[in-house]
Amino acid sequence: MTTIPEILSASIQKAFEEAQQDNLIPAAEIGDTAVERPQNPEHGDYASSLPLKLAKPLKKSPIEIANVLAKYLKKNTLLEDVVVANPGFLNFVLSRKWLQDQVDQMLSDPKSYGVTNAGKGKKIQVEYISANPTGRLHVAHARGAVIGSTLANVLKSAGFEVEQEYYLNDAGAQIDKFNRSLVARYMQSLGNDVELPEDSYPGEDVVVVAEKIRDLDSANYDTDDPGALSDLGKAGIRLMIEGIKEDIESLHIDFDNWFSEKSLFEDGQFEKCIGLLKKTGYVADKDGATWLLNSNLGEEKDNVLIRNNGTPTYFSTDIAYHYNKFIHRKFDTVIDVWGADHQGQVPRLKSAMKMLGCDPDNLEIILVQMVRFKKGETTEKLSKREGNVVPLIELVNEIGTDACRFMFLSRAHETQLDFDLDLAKSQSSENPVYYIQYGHARICSILDLAVEKKINYSNGSVSILNHESEIQLINKILELPSIINAIADTYEVHHLPHYSLELATAFHNFYQNCRVISENEKDLGLSKARLKLCAATKLTLVNCLELMGMSKPEKM
Repeated sequence: MTTIPEILSASIQKAFEEAQQDNLIPAAEIGDTAVERPQNPEHGDYASSLPLKLAKPLKKSPIEIANVLAKYLKKNTLLEDVVVANPGFLNFVLSRKWLQDQVDQMLSDPKSYGVTNAGKGKKIQVEYISANPTGRLHVAHARGAVIGSTLANVLKSAGFEVEQEYYLNDAGAQIDKFNRSLVARYMQSLGNDVELPEDSYPGEDVVVVAEKIRDLDSANYDTDDPGALSDLGKAGIRLMIEGIKEDIESLHIDFDNWFSEKSLFEDGQFEKCIGLLKKTGYVADKDGATWLLNSNLGEEKDNVLIRNNGTPTYFSTDIAYHYNKFIHRKFDTVIDVWGADHQGQVPRLKSAMKMLGCDPDNLEIILVQMVRFKKGETTEKLSKREGNVVPLIELVNEIGTDACRFMFLSRAHETQLDFDLDLAKSQSSENPVYYIQYGHARICSILDLAVEKKINYSNGSVSILNHESEIQLINKILELPSIINAIADTYEVHHLPHYSLELATAFHNFYQNCRVISENEKDLGLSKARLKLCAATKLTLVNCLELMGMSKPEKM
């Protein structure tokens, strides 16, 4: 589906070429036409600052350029008017007839509405959460989870081939630590008086897994047998992953792939990647360890790949994992969603990719800031390190999946989020989740009433939709494809809940000002037209809610 800014950009390009042919404008490359929504609605539906950008290369005043372009643009049936404004803006007012016709266009092909071709089938991977399988997910994982899954949904709608992946850190020191903790908890569950290792995992997660193994597993693990201990550890990790999958499902997330860190070693990919790095000349042995010389590419310091005890670092396995993504699986773009506390790891990973011949610009890392939870007058930051951890499933059970997803999406990922628990649970228009979903439920009720009254609105004439509230609603509906393309370009998913709220507001305003189903027989034509507009609004709201991973209640 072509967006309005794309249509206007093509129209500007055509107008520019026609003006050149008529010798009214010198030849030049116009580049980006800079079509966007003006901040002030009085300045039209869309605007372009292109004449300001062309003034210098064309050696003409912006106003003169704008007036020339406006002359050609006014011939376009898409536009009702083109207004030139100081110091050289082109302000576009869309034709009412064109806007009205879009309602019919949408309803004639509902499956393609909101689907664009910005991605052109490019292969893109979104990896997120990827928490160690040593404990259940907690609320600190939730924001990145919701951002990652929503971004993947939007990218699919924008024409990308998308794979969502969870990276399982099922090898290394953290697994050894988990196994030691599990053995102690398992023995305690059998009634043995056993001390916990000093570095054991705190909390109830390991206790629960140990007791499950005791109760569910027919095997009686001999804690003096290394083989039995290995099997015990594997059983513990398997149960923990099952728990993590339950947590993920509670947020309406479904991964396409679960990638095992262990597989990098079993398949020889890790050794191959380290071998390739050594051939680049960026690897050196120092103090008994193997180092990557990131400083040779302008980084502040070098980084250890293999410790002096022979064990690989997180960094080295990360390099092998991302090499696998780009070279073995051939993703065009790789997006990682990380917590902001991992910011320092971004430059070194990008430089490692460059050493291996991968374009570091194709590795996009989204850093998600912390969340503070507000309940009443109390606000606190929940941290795994500080021990005040709330399991993710508890939050979902308290306020619901839909509220969780919307609230975590509602602010830009690079800003800290204050999550108001009381607001998220309230059933009032102040709660944006309730307000948006109520809009959908209200439309369902209206359309059900039309069926009851046997009103067939398929032949309704949209040409009579002339009330200002109707036009504003159509205009807002038609923004969705542009929103999808913008998010696909910037990865800023917070624009989607904001747009959804604006759309719901435009609908509620229309509902207050325009009676949809009239009891007066002479208004039947208008009722049919407005029912069409309701159906188009519902289609758009459904798209928004599905992209955000939220439910679509028909009654509230």
